[in-house]
Order: sequence, then C-alpha cells, then structure tokens
Amino acid sequence: MKLLLDTHVWLWLLLDPKRISKQTDRELRALTNELWLSPISVWEASLLIEAKRVRVKEPVHAWIQRVLSEAPLQEAPLTHQVALESRTIGLGAHADPADRFIAATAAVYELTLVTADERLLGARGFKTLEA
Repeated sequence: MKLLLDTHVWLWLLLDPKRISKQTDRELRALTNELWLSPISVWEASLLIEAKRVRVKEPVHAWIQRVLSEAPLQEAPLTHQVALESRTIGLGAHADPADRFIAATAAVYELTLVTADERLLGARGFKTLEA
C-alpha cells in the first residue's frame, strides 16, 4: 500500500508515536508499504515549529533536513495536476488550502491518506486510513 502521511501524522510518527493507533502503526512500519510525504507537509511543519506549536531541539531547517534524510519517504511532488485537483477534490466547503493540496495529492497519485482529521476522513475522491 502507498501511504501519504498527513502533516500531523508525520510529526506524530517522529515526535509522539503513541498518538498513532496500533493498527495504523503496523501499516506505517510494514516493509511492504511505501510512505509518501507532500512538500506541503514540510512547509506546514516549518510553520508549526517556527510558531513554537511544535518543539524540536534543532533549528527548523536542520531538523527537517535531518529527519527527511533519515526516513524512507517518497516525495509526492506538487504538480499542476495536483493544484487543479485541489480545487475540485471532494472536501465541500473545507477551506484549508494545505489540506486541499494534501488530499489532491492522495487523489492524483492514488495514495491512501493517513490522517486523524475527521473532515478528511469523511471526504470523497481519495482513500484514507485513520491514524
């Protein structure tokens, strides 16, 4: 299975893995599954760290570069197709642009979005796995 990590799931995996359910943790650690990450999640994580809503012990850029180099994550590129899909993805009135880009990424690349966000779990047009 190809799993796209929502930003909070990526951060939980790195900083607070107990927040992830046991079943989902097994899927994330299964060697047969691929883990994917959107550049939007890197951007969101940077904002959260800079705003001190997420705490790390290194400067933000150094921390992100280190964790990206240590983890076997595939990059899910932000393309024109993803940008267009973000405007039509089945999120209804959900206005968070980052969520729209991440959901569109899951749809375009046929990835399963791993999230705890109820609005994304209830959306249509892409597969989800509850974190």
